[in-house]
Amino acid sequence: MAAAAAFLLADGGIGSGGPRALTSDEANRLAIARFRNYEAHGRAVTITVPGTAGGLTVTGSVDYRGKLGYGVVHGTGRDTSGDGLIEWTATSVFVHPMVKAPAHAPASPPRSAWYRRPLLSAGSALDSSLTIALGLGSDRPDNAELLPQNGAAWWGQDQVDGRRVDVMTGPSSPGRSGTAGNVRYWIGPDGTMYRVRVSVGSQPQPVVIDFDTRKYVPVAPVPGVTPGR
Repeated sequence: MAAAAAFLLADGGIGSGGPRALTSDEANRLAIARFRNYEAHGRAVTITVPGTAGGLTVTGSVDYRGKLGYGVVHGTGRDTSGDGLIEWTATSVFVHPMVKAPAHAPASPPRSAWYRRPLLSAGSALDSSLTIALGLGSDRPDNAELLPQNGAAWWGQDQVDGRRVDVMTGPSSPGRSGTAGNVRYWIGPDGTMYRVRVSVGSQPQPVVIDFDTRKYVPVAPVPGVTPGR
């Protein structure tokens, strides 16, 4: 499913009943979840990144057609040296450090004082979280028939901001047999994705990606950013 590696989920406040095989309706909803994000063009997100020395929270938006994310980073339980604005693609991260970062990123990003670095494929909980968030959109539905065959399952029901959702685990990752159940999706009745939880590397707590935490703001590229790369 999601284009990110090594998924492992922690428990949430999930109603009992699972795991069990997906029904046809549940498989169809899971299959279209990433397509729903692409269909919406983009989603507002809050990404909670764990860390042994304190975590990070990225509050912003992901453009699933332009494959571009943008937001503001705040440290939690740590100093504010890493706070500021952030924009990212599948290969690059652009940061704009700020002594006093705002609660929400400005709709029009600053035109200067951005610093570019490669997006790391391993060794960074933040970069892994950004990759996961960007990979939760697809320009076509997944194959609903293959999901149950590859280990996807239903685990229970829950509520996210008053919305009743089903909690489902994804299938084994391509090339990684035995990883079924390593990602959990909180999916609404129409296939809309409202939450994803994933572990990253050796971090003791999972990454949590919450959607629609506020109104989606279209992502404007900062200087040097090429959307989709």
